[in-house]
Amino acid sequence: MAVNNKRHNKRSNLLVLCDLISVSYVSYLILVILKAYYPSLSNDAAENITSVIVVNGAFSFVIVICMLSVGLYESKLRETFRGIIRRIFVSVGLAYFCVEIITSVLLNSLVPHAYFLPTAACSSIVLLVVLRYFTTRLGLLGLGKTRTLVIGAGERASIIEKRMRRDVDRIGFDLVGFVPVPGDNREEGIKKEKIIHLQLNEGLRQFIFDNDIEEVIIACDQRRGTLPIEALFECKLRGTEVTELLDFMERETGQIVVNLMYPSWVIYSNGFTTQNYLRESLDYAVNALVALIILIFTWPFMLLTALVIYLDDGFKTGTSVFYKQERVGLNGKLFQIIKFRSMRPDAEKDGAKWASKNDDRVTRIGHFIRKYRIDELPQLFNVFKGEMAFIGPRPERPEFVEQLVREIPYYNQRHNVKPGLAGWAQLNYPYGSSVADSMEKLKFDLYYVKHQSLLLDLLILVRTTEIVLFGRGR
Repeated sequence: MAVNNKRHNKRSNLLVLCDLISVSYVSYLILVILKAYYPSLSNDAAENITSVIVVNGAFSFVIVICMLSVGLYESKLRETFRGIIRRIFVSVGLAYFCVEIITSVLLNSLVPHAYFLPTAACSSIVLLVVLRYFTTRLGLLGLGKTRTLVIGAGERASIIEKRMRRDVDRIGFDLVGFVPVPGDNREEGIKKEKIIHLQLNEGLRQFIFDNDIEEVIIACDQRRGTLPIEALFECKLRGTEVTELLDFMERETGQIVVNLMYPSWVIYSNGFTTQNYLRESLDYAVNALVALIILIFTWPFMLLTALVIYLDDGFKTGTSVFYKQERVGLNGKLFQIIKFRSMRPDAEKDGAKWASKNDDRVTRIGHFIRKYRIDELPQLFNVFKGEMAFIGPRPERPEFVEQLVREIPYYNQRHNVKPGLAGWAQLNYPYGSSVADSMEKLKFDLYYVKHQSLLLDLLILVRTTEIVLFGRGR
């Protein structure tokens, strides 16, 4: 069953509305205060209700959009409170920059006062930090959680317990319990204290209505002849959401649980759409344009990096500041990826090896350029050649792909889109150096392949920029 796309997370909606109203109100107060301290404003744009609505509304709206882009409205945001504060600073700063340009070029006559935007930006940061403290730490909007019941208490249902143990993992739903059904693998299943024993038709139906269950998750190990179809059918007609386990995990974790996938789910599920020629051409044009803009701003840093790598090698002849390596691209086609060399020239004298987090083959300058993703900048030329995009699964080496295809189901499906400089897996999973890590990253890569869109690409791009700015790279 596909997830009903019309069903929105209540908590996120409340958070967006709360932020929008709060920022609008504090901006209006700034106008009132400026008017009190600067009487001359009484005769200019401050008296114009249109200017107040346009400038105030634009500022508030752009802040909310920027906060959306950096992931502050994601129900599964795994971030410390300090990290949330950083994201607020980034989003308000971006909003200030955008609105400053808009008002200077298009709406200069409507700007109430030169101090308005800087003061409103600073006040908004303080207000949003305070609001996030109450909503994140104190659970102010916890009432927006969805009351959820799981049908099944075996091995498949245990995925929810294993993957979503922490409160932050369940911030969007309230798990009432698990209802066992015949055929469940109880040896690998749910602990007894979390199981609710019910008659699978009448008892289940009555329990759902009496306890205001808003969503039922189908997670039984054996479906044929075990599901309470009549009860689920009636509950669905009365407005209770019925969701398949794969769809639930996809929605709540931002990944596809590869080991639970089956062909019929892929066939009937939304997403996994192919691109036509017009979309491919447009994507290339956008990627090439962005690559050109970035190259214009970063070429001095690239030149300096090349010089430093050369000096770090001690003027050795026969070595290159660049590193070219064969990778697997779109539809399995091989290409040469270009990077600044961050490892010793003899790093692979014994053959291909997985890179690790604290790899001793990395040079002194290599640690720095990897942290800030400077080593990735030469891949702009791969973008110009059409071999890569800015957003997509990271391209892997053919030696490793051959092994991973054998050991990991559906691994080849990540090659249905162009590889990218940044990706959904890189944002959500730490540096990987094994088959097990590749399995976990594939769950996020397939989520991207299924949900690929301009909005998701923008979100990944903005959040990757934040990672680079704060030096949170590998």
